[in-house]
Amino acid sequence: MKLWQKEGVTTADQIERFTVGRDREMDLYLAPFDVLGNLAHAQMLETINLLTSEELSQLTVELKKIYQQIEDGQFVIEEGVEDVHSQVELMLTRALGDTGKKIHSGRSRNDQVLVDMKLFTRDRLWQVAESVQRVFDRLVSRSEQHKDDLLPGYTHLQIAMPSSFGLWFGAYAEALADDMLTLQTAYRLANRNPLGSGAGYGSSFPLNRSLTTELLGFEGMHVNVVYAQMSRGKTEQTALTALAAVAATISRMAMDICLYNSQNFGFLTLPDALTTGSSIMPHKKNPDVAELLRAKTNRMKALPMEVTLVMSNLPSGYHRDMQLLKEILMPAFDEILDCLDITDFMLEHIQVKPNLLNDPKYDLLFSVERVNELVLQGVPFREAYRIVGKEIADHTYHPPRVLHHTHEGSIGNLGTDLIQQTMEKALAGFGADKAQSAIKELLA
Repeated sequence: MKLWQKEGVTTADQIERFTVGRDREMDLYLAPFDVLGNLAHAQMLETINLLTSEELSQLTVELKKIYQQIEDGQFVIEEGVEDVHSQVELMLTRALGDTGKKIHSGRSRNDQVLVDMKLFTRDRLWQVAESVQRVFDRLVSRSEQHKDDLLPGYTHLQIAMPSSFGLWFGAYAEALADDMLTLQTAYRLANRNPLGSGAGYGSSFPLNRSLTTELLGFEGMHVNVVYAQMSRGKTEQTALTALAAVAATISRMAMDICLYNSQNFGFLTLPDALTTGSSIMPHKKNPDVAELLRAKTNRMKALPMEVTLVMSNLPSGYHRDMQLLKEILMPAFDEILDCLDITDFMLEHIQVKPNLLNDPKYDLLFSVERVNELVLQGVPFREAYRIVGKEIADHTYHPPRVLHHTHEGSIGNLGTDLIQQTMEKALAGFGADKAQSAIKELLA
């Protein structure tokens, strides 16, 4: 029987197929986290005398066996079993009889799903943070490596002022440092304990919610039991907003790479191993990796809106609509992690072309340098601007090609150390060590 099913009552097969949908598939993501939630809940039940110490010991042994099956890839949700929560409880009941049935005391499937989703989201957000840091480190390394290789800077897709590959790589590094703050916010919202909220209205059992909060390594709890249920949707939307921020940074960089790799720009070269050819044009070396990154990450920008639409106009309390959030959230983590991995690989192998600005077609890039040269000689800026404009019009313009950019964040002073400090501070704000230590202790 299902966790909610009553004696003698059955649901039509067509209705069951429609209501379950892809939930069993999505629930495989939750399996290890469901076991963790059960381990903490069981310990708490023993402290309020709803389990004996012997029953707790038996449940703990069996739950750790199930966790190992999951780790070994041997865990399945059996045919006819509705979800991961039912499967775990079924396995405990087969092994321990009535003791296995006691694990659900003081809990609703609502808060069981919630705690699983919180633990899953917290775990995956930290994985994304680690992957973002790897790409960040790669960008910082390439920025320092190419700080002296100049690059045309553009506004309105017209040449504007001198830039450098040091600035270009470093710009995306700093963008990821900002994105890490968004990930941190999402992580901290996911890092709050809903367990004990039941169906959204608490329990008459004297549950120790502070204990399960500590056992699962949460930063704190969702205190109000109604709001704990209302955090469903908000947690997913915030997480996806953070992923969309990372995706936006990657998609913009991918677009730059597509442009800079083209013959019309010719600033970067992708090695043969990172390109594909044409079935008809033998000269083609297409930047398919960057193009697919652009498309995949652009799609991810829409995901927060999908959650918004699912949750639109829902009143407080639980509603089955929320089941669909799993299908939006869970695959998104796989997608962004894959995109970050291939981004790091591409950045490692991308080749920079030196001496780009030696070409006379980039003379106009140095017009501001010429204006500033006159200003330093005592000419008022507006007059200097007019003089250089006339030089360009009269073809008497001869710009200086030596740059003197010394302020923080400029060509001559990238400020890499300051950007790294921003990233380190953002990473420290996750407080991930506490969560990881708690989980290790729970499984010990």
